Amino acid sequence: MGIQQWYDRRVLPGLIKLACSQGQIMKRRSQLVPLATGAVFELGCGGGINQEMYDPAAITSYAGIDPHAGLLNDTRELASARLGTSVDIREGVGEDIPFAGSSFDTVVCTYTLCSVDDPDKVMSEMRRILKPGGRLLFLEHGRAPDTNVSKWQERIEPVWKRLCGGCHLTRPVGSALRGAGFDVEPLGQGYIPKTPRFAGWNEWGIARKAGA
Repeated sequence: MGIQQWYDRRVLPGLIKLACSQGQIMKRRSQLVPLATGAVFELGCGGGINQEMYDPAAITSYAGIDPHAGLLNDTRELASARLGTSVDIREGVGEDIPFAGSSFDTVVCTYTLCSVDDPDKVMSEMRRILKPGGRLLFLEHGRAPDTNVSKWQERIEPVWKRLCGGCHLTRPVGSALRGAGFDVEPLGQGYIPKTPRFAGWNEWGIARKAGA
């Protein structure tokens, strides 16, 4: 096993879990995740960071995937204990979600689109598995609207991707979802306090199938 493989397998998942559970990030999660209702699917569910935010009374079933197999056991235990409902958690990637079309009332995607290999395919898959009238709840970081910040994002991104599991700094959020056939209802956007601005631009909201 090479150094990069060892780092990606042994070190990176823990670092990601730590970074994605900071106070200001958890505050944003707490504004979004409780909106999930019905049959829920979570993309990038490894580590179970969102589990404490779900409303068990509003959820009839829960499914999720994550490419990091080592993080899934914790998620299964947390989801089963907290939600007390049908739980189906699998190893997988967003480009090939292993569930039938029109299966879910809610899809939850938090800090995941930045690191997938093919964001257009992932957004298409999330749209596919949503029922008519279903909602995608998204909370993502991405390209900053300020030119001076986005230029630094472009400079830093090549090294950042190697250190952070393929995480991109320059991917757009809301505009990308609109381009993928979603109607987007923004709930908030802005830089995370006390975070370097090149890594701190966040957007969150509700996306629905356009015309649904």
